[in-house]
Amino acid sequence: MIRTENIIKRFEDNEVLKGITTEFYKGQTNLIIGRSGAGKTVMLKLLVGLLNPTEGKVWYDDTDFFSLSKKQKRAIRMQVGMLFQASALFDSMTVEENIRFPLDMFTNRSYKEKRKRVDYCLERVSLGDVNNAFPSEISGGMQKRVGIARAIVLEPRFLFCDEPNSGLDPKTSIVIDELIQSITKENNITTVINTHDMNSVMEIGENVILLYNGEIAWRGNKEEVLDSDNEFLQNFIFASPFLQRLRESAVGK
Repeated sequence: MIRTENIIKRFEDNEVLKGITTEFYKGQTNLIIGRSGAGKTVMLKLLVGLLNPTEGKVWYDDTDFFSLSKKQKRAIRMQVGMLFQASALFDSMTVEENIRFPLDMFTNRSYKEKRKRVDYCLERVSLGDVNNAFPSEISGGMQKRVGIARAIVLEPRFLFCDEPNSGLDPKTSIVIDELIQSITKENNITTVINTHDMNSVMEIGENVILLYNGEIAWRGNKEEVLDSDNEFLQNFIFASPFLQRLRESAVGK
């Protein structure tokens, strides 16, 4: 589990996060949603440790992350997997080399052991016979799955996903959502997903927080979304003009 306690983040005079206290549960897909500028990206960077809070604490289970030494933080980061928005694969490396990279960096395993783990991760994301392909030779959806394989290769206890469906078509997005959720369940991972995709919310939103202007405006799960009369949530759901017209039409009837 990851817990935040009164997280405040300021950049000079701009207070981006205004006292965020919440929990992200083990074995669940925890979603952070909100419009651009709501504070989602800053929140995710704080959780990962890429930014330090101005005030407040981030707990990994019973450990106050920002009170740790560099060496202790590194030990926590060894337990973290990260799926980046644009997959962030190395263009000059093959698929196998990309996935093996964290193993090369952080373990002393033999090549045979690394290869076995890479093959397992590729199989887990339903990719075969692409070990020697380069990222430019596979589709965007396949690149995203390679990114997931790399994120789980060190068997993390915590998984962070930044806009995992960005640039993907709806069908592929569903595949990625289901894959992330199933991996979360199987390995009892604390998974935190930063997204603006309402399809993801309705498919895998087990624990959802909505950020608005740096504060938590709503929290709940996918079953509670459509029944909520929270103004901020409703405005987020019906943000597009098309959906807004549908909403107004339904109300008019």
